[in-house]
Amino acid sequence: MSDRTGVLFVCLGNICRSPMAEGIFLHLAEARGVWGRFDVDSCGLGSWHVGERPDARALATAARHGIELPSIARKVHPRSDFDRFDLLLPMDLENRARLLEIGAPPSRVRLVRSFDPSLVGRPEGEMLVPDPYHGGDEGFERVFEMLERACAGLLDQLSIASR
Repeated sequence: MSDRTGVLFVCLGNICRSPMAEGIFLHLAEARGVWGRFDVDSCGLGSWHVGERPDARALATAARHGIELPSIARKVHPRSDFDRFDLLLPMDLENRARLLEIGAPPSRVRLVRSFDPSLVGRPEGEMLVPDPYHGGDEGFERVFEMLERACAGLLDQLSIASR
């Protein structure tokens, strides 16, 4: 077992939402000086985009906020990922259902927006990160803002838990 907390962001194709979450989380952790305490990655549930960089709109949105998206799309590897990561963070209910269907430990699966402090006590249906792939730039900006709040809340909770 690693002494670092493993965090895996999960979406459908691993070119929009999950690489944005990964980049945001890494950026925030570095800004707080705690980057080395985490093992962070992202993946998709499908293999359509394996080996690709994030969507150009995701890259542009992150760049406007001074954030780099380092990931290369990959598909989830149930055997190794479920052993390696302490938290498996899907973007929506379908992603969560698929993770559980392929054997993810339920205790480690949480919707990423469940860490957004402004959503505490809200129904799960309000904690979804919509897939911006088929929309315009404004959808990517909206998703970025959602993920930034969720990642900041996640980092706050993980920092408290490690004290």
